[in-house]
Amino acid sequence: MYAALWRALPGPVWVRIIIMIVIIAVVLYVLATWVFPWVQDIVDTQEVTVEE
Repeated sequence: MYAALWRALPGPVWVRIIIMIVIIAVVLYVLATWVFPWVQDIVDTQEVTVEE
């Protein structure tokens, strides 16, 4: 999957690296802003039981 993405990116290697850094930053931002809070609302962490 990553090799296919790497081949699909335009430009020389240094441009591809910059594009990949931007893509990773956007994905992390979206996860931290919308996905993780949404999942936290669904999963109730107060009802977790761990027995030893």
